[in-house]
Amino acid sequence: MKTINIKERAGVFAENKDIASDIRENEVLPTLRDKDEVTFDFAAVDGATQSFIHAMISQAIREFGPEVIDHMIFRNCNESIQGIIEIVVDYMQESE
Repeated sequence: MKTINIKERAGVFAENKDIASDIRENEVLPTLRDKDEVTFDFAAVDGATQSFIHAMISQAIREFGPEVIDHMIFRNCNESIQGIIEIVVDYMQESE
């Protein structure tokens, strides 16, 4: 299992899409291609933009299908971040 500490990578407010893209390309997709799970740890992260979350996980949903969500774990998300994740996941599932 790969754990990604979002605060270490993006700070207390995750908004930089370049960082999200780097996480996606260098950590998320390779881990999922190896048929392993990815844990996104949002401990001490106060907020995130929808574009950050989208850049970080949407390609994985596109590439592996909606069932890949079962291999992504989102930890320590506050209500706002959880809501954004749900919006992105729902949007990606509808676009399939």
